[in-house]
Amino acid sequence: MFTILKKEELSPSVYAMEIDAPRVAKKAEPGQFVVLRVSETGERIPLTIANFDRESGRILIVFQVIGASTMELAALGEGDAILDFVGPLGQPSEIAKLDGTMVVVGGGIGVAPTFPIARAMKEAGNKVIAIMGAKTKDILIMEDEMKAVTDEIVVTTDDGSRGIKGFVTNAVQALVDRGENIAQITAIGPVIMMKSVADATRALGIKTVVSLNPIMVDGTGMCGGCRVTVGDETKFACVDGPEFDGHLVDFKGLMSRQRMYRDLEAEEKDHVCRIGLGRK
Repeated sequence: MFTILKKEELSPSVYAMEIDAPRVAKKAEPGQFVVLRVSETGERIPLTIANFDRESGRILIVFQVIGASTMELAALGEGDAILDFVGPLGQPSEIAKLDGTMVVVGGGIGVAPTFPIARAMKEAGNKVIAIMGAKTKDILIMEDEMKAVTDEIVVTTDDGSRGIKGFVTNAVQALVDRGENIAQITAIGPVIMMKSVADATRALGIKTVVSLNPIMVDGTGMCGGCRVTVGDETKFACVDGPEFDGHLVDFKGLMSRQRMYRDLEAEEKDHVCRIGLGRK
């Protein structure tokens, strides 16, 4: 059992939880994820690690309530326990000193998993800029945390209530227009947002990495639900990724397949996960 040490509602229907998971925290790296189950009959929920502390043994997860499983998770409070919490899973982000500026782009709750990447890239000696996008200012998350690990943050909102009115791609273009020497962009958020960023940077020749965590299902490569075409190869986001070259990802096929699960995600009926998940 994994105890919830802290719970906070960051914005409507978006929650942050600090979980006591010392073995996971000891091995966690930026870009990796965990798979959890709230109860014996619960679904497997893959969530990218938003922060980790090796000394205290804490893992931070951030999630949005979008269906029955995340609703069950959100109903838990401090002191309650999660049945299964397995990780770290997936390939870690590539952290290195770049010849230019590192830009992390987070859309919605995608801001959360950009945090450990931004921190690690800053610690590696890079200039780091964070672009944070949201529909309105009321649902922006982790601004203070991102300010602490970056050289600059740029906020965009769809309605113009904060920062640049528009999308994260508008902020990327603004950095290019001012002459910023961007060596790499890592974008995490809704699939359509990551596609838009990759489309915008392709002609500019800017290396663009996307994290395909939104398409993961069981998190181990067993179900095949997260398969994606990258270049001429079939990859599985959970074991080969979740990070890939955004200019090589077949987003058209990916989004078509993703829509297949939309109705099932919203169903609130009894469900028994058929894929075993050992407790660690």
